[in-house]
Amino acid sequence: MIDFDHFTPWMSLAGGMLIGLAATLLMLLHGRVAGISGILGGLLRPSPGDTAWRVLFLLGLVLAPLVWTALRPLPALHIDSGKGALMLAGLLVGIGTRYGAGCTSGHGVCGMARLSPRSIVATCTFLVAGFVTVWLVRHVLA
Repeated sequence: MIDFDHFTPWMSLAGGMLIGLAATLLMLLHGRVAGISGILGGLLRPSPGDTAWRVLFLLGLVLAPLVWTALRPLPALHIDSGKGALMLAGLLVGIGTRYGAGCTSGHGVCGMARLSPRSIVATCTFLVAGFVTVWLVRHVLA
């Protein structure tokens, strides 16, 4: 069921276009894929001259919601899970990112746009794992 009171297709489209523009500019200007796990991981073992753009990119991810709140309020955040479940979910996502050699932003946005077979398989795997997880949590564990 869609909550039409909070359904924002135009805002979602604009956000998607901005993500695509940022990914395209990063590829054109720096020859890099906009995969957040790879960008962050590159800061953990920095190469000379490779730190500034990574820091600026991640800073933009943190500052964007703060800038947005100057224009419009952020929607109310409601999370039904406890802190333990969220921490476990974050750990599992991190492990999956390592095994999948990238994250949803790298594979799903950039890799799919480049028609990378590895990214297509990875993105399909992410989606199927998400579907199965939701089904298990809502119908088996609930």
